[in-house]
Amino acid sequence: MSSMPNHIAIIGAGPAGLMAAEVLAEGGAAVTVYDAMPSPARKFLMAGRGGLNLTHSEELPAFLSRYREAAPFLEAAVRVFPPERLRAWCETLGEKTFVGSSGRVFPESFKASPLLRAWLRRLAAQGVRLELRHRWTGWDEQRRLQFETPTGSRVVAADAIVLALGGASWPRLGSDGAWTSILAARGVAIAPLRPANCGFSVGWSDLFRERFEGQPLKSIALSFSGRSVRGEAIITRHGIEGGAIYALSAELREAIASAGAATLLIALRPDLGTQELIARLKAPRGKQSFSNFLRKALQLSPVAIGLVQEAGKAAGLSPSSLPPEQLAALINGLPLKLNGTAGLARAISTAGGIARDELDADYMIKRLPGVFACGEMLDWEAPTGGYLLQASFATGVAAGGGVLRWVQR
Repeated sequence: MSSMPNHIAIIGAGPAGLMAAEVLAEGGAAVTVYDAMPSPARKFLMAGRGGLNLTHSEELPAFLSRYREAAPFLEAAVRVFPPERLRAWCETLGEKTFVGSSGRVFPESFKASPLLRAWLRRLAAQGVRLELRHRWTGWDEQRRLQFETPTGSRVVAADAIVLALGGASWPRLGSDGAWTSILAARGVAIAPLRPANCGFSVGWSDLFRERFEGQPLKSIALSFSGRSVRGEAIITRHGIEGGAIYALSAELREAIASAGAATLLIALRPDLGTQELIARLKAPRGKQSFSNFLRKALQLSPVAIGLVQEAGKAAGLSPSSLPPEQLAALINGLPLKLNGTAGLARAISTAGGIARDELDADYMIKRLPGVFACGEMLDWEAPTGGYLLQASFATGVAAGGGVLRWVQR
């Protein structure tokens, strides 16, 4: 058992937990970070495999709006630790950042591992201890933390606790949502965990699935419930996913939960107006096949043409027989029925978590004095583009600062 003045236990060695540890160590606390996995920040490292998107460069009012109904809850934390502070913090670790063409911010190395290595070295130099293979199972009767370790059970006493256990997406990387039952048993309200930034299932025909699985739909526009986004998507064996899909995933998920299905509209050539589309489709087809005609007249990719055929058949239509006006409407208003949401295990992030009104302004759980929470285990969600990591870092800073103020009182 460990007990010492101002000993702070942080449970979860992801970005939020490690940021809280840094703030606390700088404030003079003795900090130990516990994590169930054999190494820290596994999901953070996975996020960096395709280029670590740390944050976004857009103006703060627009940035905050990406958090939707959770924006008022997160605003103070993000304003204290905004994107420019996150970029400056990266530079103190020797990792300069740059703004990509989409406004997203990346480290120049384009990787998570160099940043994490430098961060762990600094935390070690600040005296932060890291205890791995420690799975938190709750509290004992004396309010000591209980852990299961490879060598047996362990109890730890702490002056304050920061929970940074993540959501429940990609559970093999450490965040499995097991904490929900522990906190619920203590009376803490938990919004149900749901997949966010996720894919959706579609009833593809066997022919379409076998031919186009894994193929990208590029430069498209997606519309649902009055919102429209541009980007890319990917055909999967069971449906569709990708950046443009993720941007609408919250609305699509809720519609499917309510009605059992949702119809997404896809514009395959959003840069072409209706009249331009019709004019091109009125050009003589000659002896060309329908597919070749669409490829040459509209520069549609094979997967886009296949999608036109698939949507036409689903609606009982023969796209090749449609007049230009109807075909143009189909191409830039293609209805795609989504009949299910991909599971949590494959989602990029998690919606739901500790209800926002369970926390005070310092991110302390009101029902559990001295217990703070941060990161993805709180009830907020955001699209990809840097918003997820930014809020995780910012709430880690906020929780760390909150602990220092609480201990000092």
